[in-house]
Amino acid sequence: MRLNALVAGVGMTGFGKHQQLGLKAIGAEAIKAAVADAGIEYGDIEAAYVGNAVAGLVTGQECIRGQVILRSIGLGRIPVVNVENACASGSTAFNQACAMVTAGLYDVVLAVGTEKLYHEDKRKSFAAFSGAVDVEAMAEIMGRLSKGAAEDGGEPAVSGAGRKRSMFMDLYAEFARSHMRKYGTTAAQFAAVSAKNSFHGSMNPRAQFREQLTVEQVLAAPVIAEPLTRPMCSPIGDGAAAVVIVSQRKARELAVRSPVRVVSSVLRSGWDHAPGEIDATKLCVGEAFEEAAVGPDDLSVVELHDASAPSELMTYESLGLCGAGEGGALIESGKTSLGGRMPVNTSGGLLRKGHPVGATGVAQIVELTEQLQGRSGPRQVAGAKVALAHNGGGVIGNDAAAMCITVLTK
Repeated sequence: MRLNALVAGVGMTGFGKHQQLGLKAIGAEAIKAAVADAGIEYGDIEAAYVGNAVAGLVTGQECIRGQVILRSIGLGRIPVVNVENACASGSTAFNQACAMVTAGLYDVVLAVGTEKLYHEDKRKSFAAFSGAVDVEAMAEIMGRLSKGAAEDGGEPAVSGAGRKRSMFMDLYAEFARSHMRKYGTTAAQFAAVSAKNSFHGSMNPRAQFREQLTVEQVLAAPVIAEPLTRPMCSPIGDGAAAVVIVSQRKARELAVRSPVRVVSSVLRSGWDHAPGEIDATKLCVGEAFEEAAVGPDDLSVVELHDASAPSELMTYESLGLCGAGEGGALIESGKTSLGGRMPVNTSGGLLRKGHPVGATGVAQIVELTEQLQGRSGPRQVAGAKVALAHNGGGVIGNDAAAMCITVLTK
């Protein structure tokens, strides 16, 4: 949708293993930081949209997740909308918050993404992801994954899916093997994505993993689902991010310093289409570019949904950063690294910053806002003016269940 909203403040926790903290404490930390950054009071907030995907499954908190977080810091009375949309929960909350400001219903809205995924029973954490597919078709999905892995000569898939790992890693592995067959993409090129993001993440104090890895180290790591090694798979994590969104009138009233404009946010769901036809990502990015009056070459920095290393490489192509089958060459060129023409995942991405599912979409907005404001320290992209966030969630058939593309400008 064409938007008229501004980001006035952002806040974010470190992502990682926070078993000593509950959902309320994690969410509150990010909200307090965003409110302070915006220079407002809690009483200025007129509504809140809170993204969370799996608290009901992992923590048992259902129905009123946003309300319990906000009430823990003394914030009540306002409308609170709980948003659950798989890995796109946070970006969907942000999308809806911006829409309300654009429509003129509110002047100050809070968008939050929060998640606790770590649990003493790891099976509970990994099983949470299994609900992001059509569960009535689970036997069919598992059978297809097993058959595909056998035909590709990989290790038998799905034996540990949902118990020892997210079943999505088996789906990503299937997509990766297909890309390798069709375009000659190599495991080393996938590993280059992980190595690049580890370099970026090593400079991000909020990232879950700070160790810098080489391509060789990534390839030598244990295999999770062939060809994916452990560093090619995004880790589960706990964390939260929050953004204060304001109208232009309110930004002037508050004298917001360096506001970031939300020029487009496109939210779509996937559909049944033939292989090779336009999909949800391509549809969303095409609409976003048209509404923002920009194209791939105008982008200064991108945060995209690298739930696996192959996901980043293939998303390059879907976003139009390169042509079909050219993702491998693009990562090898260095153009998507800091110092390159179009840095991607300067935060370290999901691979290194971590992936607390419901928080991820808002965390992308935090990173891009700070980049456009020149506040990213050693990760800063010089002269950043236009930024794009890509955040998808769930899979049905051969397309994402939810997809959100957002364009921000300085």
